[in-house]
Amino acid sequence: MSARTRLTPEARREQLLELGVRMLATRSLEELSIDALAEEAGISRGLLYHYFRTKADFHEAVVERAAADVVRLTAPSGDPDPLVRLLSSVRAYVDYVETNQAGYTSLVQRAAGGNDRLREIYETTRAALTDRIFDAASPEDLVALGLVDDAATRLMVRGWGALVEDVVLAWVRAPAGISKDELITLVTNALVGLLPRP
Repeated sequence: MSARTRLTPEARREQLLELGVRMLATRSLEELSIDALAEEAGISRGLLYHYFRTKADFHEAVVERAAADVVRLTAPSGDPDPLVRLLSSVRAYVDYVETNQAGYTSLVQRAAGGNDRLREIYETTRAALTDRIFDAASPEDLVALGLVDDAATRLMVRGWGALVEDVVLAWVRAPAGISKDELITLVTNALVGLLPRP
């Protein structure tokens, strides 16, 4: 217990955020309470408010950290083949949603609701996931994927990102006999076949 009290305020806040993200994997944002976190961390409820002014501040900080984890964990592999890189990113995304179903589902639902900050985090994360298809690709890579880098194509790829999210969440709830590999192939092919080849 004494080791915990020697943590710097920054280290303690990091510890609480990491714990919040882990808890979010198995519960919705609504179920991620200050009391549950304080109990899990072995600290007083009052001490938690020293690091997060309100429950909403805590939720936003946890969601921001979880969103950063999604972007980091789904980063394209170093494979030279752009389709292999895309498949690895889609697989990592499916794995993340599958492992963090409750929290991810509640984030999507809350982002569609009235919380402006959660919606901003959600939209920024979705944009990062789709924009990097273009930002990390050479012109030859884009040709191999059947894409051109223009405003219309980026808009359609954003739409593809929404489709992937919806399909993956539906699959996690009810796989309907579709294997993970089949799902990944289906949603990846949806992008590859989205637009005519340049």
